[in-house]
Amino acid sequence: MSKPADFHSIQHNMAAHLRNPEQFEGPAGIEDRRLAIYRELIFNNIEGFISGAFPVLRDLYSDESWLVLVRKFVVSHQSHSPYFLHISQEFLGFLQNEYQTLESDPGFLLELAHYEWVELALDVADADEPKGVSDQAELGDQELLEQNLSLSPVAWPLSYKYPVHRISPDYQPDLAPESATFLVVYRQQEDIKFLESNAITVRLLLLISESKDQALTQVFQSLAQELNYADVSQLQSFGLGLIRDLMDKNVVFIT
Repeated sequence: MSKPADFHSIQHNMAAHLRNPEQFEGPAGIEDRRLAIYRELIFNNIEGFISGAFPVLRDLYSDESWLVLVRKFVVSHQSHSPYFLHISQEFLGFLQNEYQTLESDPGFLLELAHYEWVELALDVADADEPKGVSDQAELGDQELLEQNLSLSPVAWPLSYKYPVHRISPDYQPDLAPESATFLVVYRQQEDIKFLESNAITVRLLLLISESKDQALTQVFQSLAQELNYADVSQLQSFGLGLIRDLMDKNVVFIT
């Protein structure tokens, strides 16, 4: 009757050792040479997935500092998914909620990590890309204004304090610029692309996403009210060209 308990105890000890070999000894009776194979296999697999998901972030750290960061994740983070594909999301959650940043860490650490995770999340998302409207050019402005639009499920309007899409080993701003960075990251024909944007465009896309039963003209009216912009027709005139461009990119589509 004691065998199941002994087996679970061995499993627990083994898992604790593999996560944190410096603090927990491996199960008795198992040669350390054999344990080392598992230690390296598990850690290297996890580190490989994280490095692949956050390539820019990885390049900003020395080998030693990066391995220390990944080890902290392995040791302290309680993952909620058993799938390797979800490791990047677990690592992002670790950085956002558990990791105590060091003075040597860049100020844009969390934003860059989020941006890189978004690219991977959109790449593997199950949602289908919307099919473009081939005859949208034939729609007059008034007819387009009467349409209901939706935001693509694989298009995310985002805002950051730092220009995360430009960060590299050669460009690492010490302070956030005065102006925020607005981006639209989207998937088109299986490729992940980004569009440098602005606050008004991002807000327009969010309104489209929130106003699924409203015609485009109503969305522009809501935007004009938020901006305290009196001339709605002028705003629509400016915005329709943007909408057509976003439709070409399948960022928004007619429902």
